[in-house]
Amino acid sequence: MGLLGPAEVRRLAGELGVRPTKALGQNFVHDPNTVRRIVKAAGLDPVDVVVEVGPGLGSLTLALLPEASTVYAVEIDPVLAGALPSTVAAHAPDHAGRLRVLHRDALRLAAGEFAEEPTALVANLPYNVAVPVVLHLLAILPNLRHGLVMVQKEVADRLTAVPGSKVYGVPSVKLAWYAGARQAGRVPPSVFWPVPNVDSGLVAFTRRQPPDADRHAVFAVVDAAFAQRRKTLRAALAGWAGGPAAAAEVLTAAGVDPGARGEALTVEQFAAIARAAAGKVAR
Repeated sequence: MGLLGPAEVRRLAGELGVRPTKALGQNFVHDPNTVRRIVKAAGLDPVDVVVEVGPGLGSLTLALLPEASTVYAVEIDPVLAGALPSTVAAHAPDHAGRLRVLHRDALRLAAGEFAEEPTALVANLPYNVAVPVVLHLLAILPNLRHGLVMVQKEVADRLTAVPGSKVYGVPSVKLAWYAGARQAGRVPPSVFWPVPNVDSGLVAFTRRQPPDADRHAVFAVVDAAFAQRRKTLRAALAGWAGGPAAAAEVLTAAGVDPGARGEALTVEQFAAIARAAAGKVAR
């Protein structure tokens, strides 16, 4: 099996008339060592059903196919989606039967579009939609138990941030609802074509049992808390709760200091706030 190097990537792009666009966040990996590193770090099991979002010209796809039972390649670009099976047939003919191409917008995917339940997400995600894609797939695919995504380094920092850090925010808390996450390495701009002006980072995650609360209710609290992150929770949650006094009452019932800020709270504490609010309404 041959992986794609710089010459093959440019040749394929030329044959297809593909010019990477910023609108779709297209930066194609052309370094075989990088894709091998990603696949190794993903820790795939031979029975894993993998979702790859944004396969592009197929660099990572080719490395994934021998390591999984099936790879669902989700590609929004019609030209790239149409060409991927031919690329796989030419470079990895023994594994071509494992490929399933979905010409779809990943943010509009539904669980019913997969004939087999995906268990892993491994992808070089477009920078502009990385966070919503990860959260959407975790929401609709309950058996997605682990993953490794390559994202802009700044996004990797936010996804893996812990309470109290400067970059801890909505992405950090919402990913923590679904999974434990960690950074799994940095990727230099030089392995991409075209070369981006930022470093990339690898984020590994493993699904866990979420807190005992309604997810939509918890996420509403999170969004409200960080919409005005410099304010205390008593003030930031006033609009959500029906006033500062009501917010303080709910926070106290949840065991959270009304004078704290959202950046100090764990996902379990946000869940406690949502439960306290639901209990107040029930009374």
